[in-house]
Parts: sequence; C-alpha cells; structure tokens
Amino acid sequence: MKPVIKNKKTMFYCKVCDKYYQLEKGEKIMMEEKGEKIGEIKVLGKADIEKDLPKTKINCPNCNNEEAYWWTQQTRSIDEPPTLFYRCVKCKYTWRSYG
Repeated sequence: MKPVIKNKKTMFYCKVCDKYYQLEKGEKIMMEEKGEKIGEIKVLGKADIEKDLPKTKINCPNCNNEEAYWWTQQTRSIDEPPTLFYRCVKCKYTWRSYG
C-alpha cells in the first residue's frame, strides 16, 4: 500500500487490487500476500506520535536537541532502501535520512 493524495485527502492505494482506501486515525489494516500476513499499517494522528513512535538519540539539525521520534517509509522504488524520518522531540522539526 502506498500513501497518496486523492481529492485533497490522504489515502492508501493498493496496486494489487487497484483500490483506494480512506483510513481514520487509529484504524489498522492488515497487508496480506497470497493469504499470508505480511504486515500491518496503523494510521497515526498528530496526537498519536508521542505515544506510538519509538525514540532514538540523534542530533536535531534545527535545535541541537539529542532525542527524536523515528519511522521508515518506502518513498522510492521497492528495490531501493526505505527512507528513515526523524522528528525532534523538542522543536518538532522533521528531517530524513536515505538508507
């Protein structure tokens, strides 16, 4: 599933079944391939970030704070590594690191 903007809304597009899915905050969907569970997606709202995302020690390029939330997202083709995103715990600045 790939997050896309459609009709000014963030939706998930499944290229296997060629359908778009609108998910609400906190809602989960299971990803399956050939009947086997291969993953799970949980839609996070802004308020969920502080309780649901893991933290790591990393220097914020904006305020020099040394703690940030992190997550990965596949932003390029599937044969490329996912992009690692960070959000500073203190100033909320978000930046990325290409794996």
